[in-house]
Amino acid sequence: MSVNHRDPLVVGGVIGDVLERFTRSIDLRVTYGQREVSNGLDIRPSQILNKPRVEIGGEDLRNFYTLVMVDPDVPSPSDPHLREYLHWLVTDIPATTGTNFGNEVVSYENPRPTSGIHRIVMVLFRQLGRQTVYEPGWRPQFNTREFAALYNLGLPVAAVYFNCQRDNGCGGRRS
Repeated sequence: MSVNHRDPLVVGGVIGDVLERFTRSIDLRVTYGQREVSNGLDIRPSQILNKPRVEIGGEDLRNFYTLVMVDPDVPSPSDPHLREYLHWLVTDIPATTGTNFGNEVVSYENPRPTSGIHRIVMVLFRQLGRQTVYEPGWRPQFNTREFAALYNLGLPVAAVYFNCQRDNGCGGRRS
């Protein structure tokens, strides 16, 4: 399989650090206020205090999805030994709807990076059925791959990430 170096999830290191390669098969739209999230967008903590509006595509309301929101750059991008931190987990989201119609099993905790520029990753998985995914019981050192394997979620069906640093932070992302 050839590597697509133009895929922003590859360029941003999300593929590798958090996820395996996958083929996007459903629309995922994440909006904070009036600002739609696109891969690599810079957003400050003061802009993401409240959970975003998340809408998913699909065609069949009988299909359910799980949304995972993690920070793989904890405590800092240069030393992410506490990777990943779970910021939000919503299960049982029917296709064609959004997180408001799902089951928030881990409440939204807004990202507050203390050091460097962190990637905040939102991943959407298709569930095998309704009420088949449960609360992990912890936020620190969460592992998206292990979580997906535990609940037989397979590869993601969509993902998006944004960059976040302290409101008074400056500088570029490390490679």
